[in-house]
Amino acid sequence: MPYVIAEPCIGTKDASCVEVCPVDCIYEADAQYYINPDECIDCGACEPECPVQAIFPDTDVPPEWTDYIAKNRELSGI
Repeated sequence: MPYVIAEPCIGTKDASCVEVCPVDCIYEADAQYYINPDECIDCGACEPECPVQAIFPDTDVPPEWTDYIAKNRELSGI
């Protein structure tokens, strides 16, 4: 279950999550950070570091942001 960065990241782009990721699977896009789902090891280190609570396990993304599951995958080039 990879983690997903959703809409609250847009406009904030705080890099706290990037700094704690042990496998460097969080990347910067124009409007937000995103997690490469093929590289994520599901450790959860990033989730508590997000100041805007934008990071969720892909099975727990709030309904209004489920499109960010595909968006993270698209931004990863997968």
